Amino acid sequence: MIRFIFICLLIASAFVSPAIGLFAGIIFAIALKHPFPSHSKKASKYLLQVAVVGLGFGMNLHKSLEAGRDGMLFTIVSVTGVMVLGYFLGKWLKIPQKLSYLISSGTAICGGSAIAAVSPIVEADDNETSMSLAVIFTLNAIALFIFPPIGHALGLTQQQFGLWAAIAIHDTSSVVGAGATYGPEALAVATTVKLTRALWIIPLSIVSIFIFRKNKNKKISIPWFIFLFIVAMIINTYFNIPHTVSEVITVASHKFLSITLFLIGSSLSLGAIKAVGAKPIALGISLWILISVITLFVVMS
Repeated sequence: MIRFIFICLLIASAFVSPAIGLFAGIIFAIALKHPFPSHSKKASKYLLQVAVVGLGFGMNLHKSLEAGRDGMLFTIVSVTGVMVLGYFLGKWLKIPQKLSYLISSGTAICGGSAIAAVSPIVEADDNETSMSLAVIFTLNAIALFIFPPIGHALGLTQQQFGLWAAIAIHDTSSVVGAGATYGPEALAVATTVKLTRALWIIPLSIVSIFIFRKNKNKKISIPWFIFLFIVAMIINTYFNIPHTVSEVITVASHKFLSITLFLIGSSLSLGAIKAVGAKPIALGISLWILISVITLFVVMS
């Protein structure tokens, strides 16, 4: 019976958002015992890499690099600042290094996509990956609903709101949703700056290889899927691929991501949650509030 329920939920996860897929997996882990733990771990690893590569076909390198100078500088400062701040806050809260690093990466760059790209590189386990994703996706959902009303209350222009949303909201889908709610100009600015921010997945992935290299004499394990992600982005930008084809690949990648997050969530250990407690949530909220307030202050100034 448990296997039947698991397989049904696994299939259904392909037709929902990655966030819902993750939370469905977590609920399954809490309520029932995982019937295929070893197979699930192996499948999630490769599906995650395929999903990340596929997402590259939805990104345009040229449009990303066309972002305004202010937006580009703002992105560089915010990404670097969040990663540094996340390191020290994580250490102060005594959160495991990999878990802290994943939450910081998701906050600094582009939410679930950044965590998906970095987690196999740092060799994070399913507990660390699912917990960091749960924190980021929850804050994303909140931001989508509260940012537009706050923007209107403060009298932000569409350009100001677009820049604020692109920097302070984690996931691309939530950034696009908030921008579209605020107005067409806000959507255009938010999307452009967000694409520039998402490009930081590449240098972060490369840096992560060296940060989490356990044995200095050990040969570096190259995450080839990141380079394939770059190739996919270049192909999508400079080759005349039919829009229908790139859209199909992107949609399929999001479905793979949803399935992967269900598998990761369903492998969550309750013991690991109890051991870490509310500290990861505190870290995610602290980083989110800080980047939101500081970005808002700079935008309004």
